[in-house]
Amino acid sequence: MASKKKDPEGRMRLLEHFAEARRRILLVVIGLAVGAVIGWFLFDPLLTAMTAPLREIREGGRSAELNYTTILSAFDMRMRMALFLSGLVTAPWWLYQGWAFVAPGLKRTEKKYVIGFLAGAVPLFVAGALLGWLLLPHAVTVFLSFTPSEGVNLIDANTYLTFTMRLVSAFGIAFLFPVVMVVLNLMGVVKAKTYLRGWRWAVVGVFTFAALANPLPDPWSMIALGGVMVTLYFAAVGIAALNDRRVAKRRAVLLEGGTPA
Repeated sequence: MASKKKDPEGRMRLLEHFAEARRRILLVVIGLAVGAVIGWFLFDPLLTAMTAPLREIREGGRSAELNYTTILSAFDMRMRMALFLSGLVTAPWWLYQGWAFVAPGLKRTEKKYVIGFLAGAVPLFVAGALLGWLLLPHAVTVFLSFTPSEGVNLIDANTYLTFTMRLVSAFGIAFLFPVVMVVLNLMGVVKAKTYLRGWRWAVVGVFTFAALANPLPDPWSMIALGGVMVTLYFAAVGIAALNDRRVAKRRAVLLEGGTPA
């Protein structure tokens, strides 16, 4: 009883904080569960789209079949696909829950950073994931073309699903790095001229990443991915330069004793 009288306000804030965290986590879980149910029923059309390259290979006279090696393989594949789709489809929902939890404790400027990050990250990730999905048929065709004429392609179903998810995720994540660059600049951590000075190392790093993340053995897809990422890099440098100019003007006005616009 004495402890409640000593600091009742602080104790109430702590309890409310945990209660809010539990509520947000529960809402995220509910959203993911609903998304998983939707993903469960979308499994068949998506599997049809995923295995389209295998059908084309069979039409060309070669063998290419998904192989379910255990009793639970089909169920496991369907469940993993449902959860993967749930994470993608419900991304705006669980990102909003995270935002709603931390927003009351953020300053106005910090809220702008978070909103700007989310506004740029979501469409860029979707664009990268879509590019990875469009490259999937070409990737499967190229890899299976190395099979000898007397060989038979019996592809483990879960391995094929893992390959697809990694391809889509890798391209999606690759498109996020310009957003991180801009956010670091807005926070005052890195200046645009610093990015520009290191552009050669950035290009080398981009194409190294493109070579490692790109599952295709041909150089053209790596060049295409690297070219897009380099373009995004310099676009981020341009945005950072505009922000640095705006910050410099504001500081100049403050030094002169005026009011910044």
